[in-house]
Amino acid sequence: MPLDYFSFEKNKLKNINSKFRRYFKRYLYNPNNKVGTTNQKIREVWLEKTLRKIPKNSRILDAGAGEQQYKQFCSHLNYVAQDFAQYDGKGNRKGLHKSSWDQSKLDIISDITDIPEPDASFDAIMCVEVFEHLPEPIKAIQEFARLLKPGGYLILTAPFCSLTHFAPYHFCTGFNRYFYDTHLPANGFKIVELQENGNFFEYLAQEIRRIPWVAEHYAKWSKCGCLESLAMKICLSMLGRFSKKDTGSSELLHFGCHVLCEKK
Repeated sequence: MPLDYFSFEKNKLKNINSKFRRYFKRYLYNPNNKVGTTNQKIREVWLEKTLRKIPKNSRILDAGAGEQQYKQFCSHLNYVAQDFAQYDGKGNRKGLHKSSWDQSKLDIISDITDIPEPDASFDAIMCVEVFEHLPEPIKAIQEFARLLKPGGYLILTAPFCSLTHFAPYHFCTGFNRYFYDTHLPANGFKIVELQENGNFFEYLAQEIRRIPWVAEHYAKWSKCGCLESLAMKICLSMLGRFSKKDTGSSELLHFGCHVLCEKK
């Protein structure tokens, strides 16, 4: 066999290794690959922007306010916080929970489907990431219709798909656009905006990023090996690339809907 053959094969291996190193550096250790990490940030940016549209001094109800984390976006409004105040941060210890939970500053403690306020007493209502915790979300929509003035705004967000959290107060994994398209108009609301947050690739990336934590807690404290961690990085690189080229996979799967509607 000619000596130049071995030289050719050696150079070919060098090129392959060089390409792999470039790929490794560009994609696998790319700190700018945020695929699967923007769910909450995008939701909060949308929520703050939407709340700014509500006229100054309007009376707004934060239904299912929890710890009132979105009160910060309502400084120009007359803010009222409601929750049923039965969750304590621990729940039944199944699924995901908060380490602490403080609801000592609520204005109204009641069931969300029976809020002790007069008809047409609010200019706006927001209900953020709450519907999955309600046994009867349609009844909540009906109660919001009662509480809102004509022309008042309803701001809703809820997951399309969610892991069990705040159990035992977790009754549905999520809602797609057709839930809102059906039940909001049927209860006197006109949908002004419906935005789907994320897409199929973003959602898969979010769950891949959870694997080490879930394995540690639910697979007898297992940890991912080096090759397994590398495989996850490769998958995240692929999903980030696909997400940038996405043309509508949110119709299959996404983080959740952001909805602004008006009371007719």
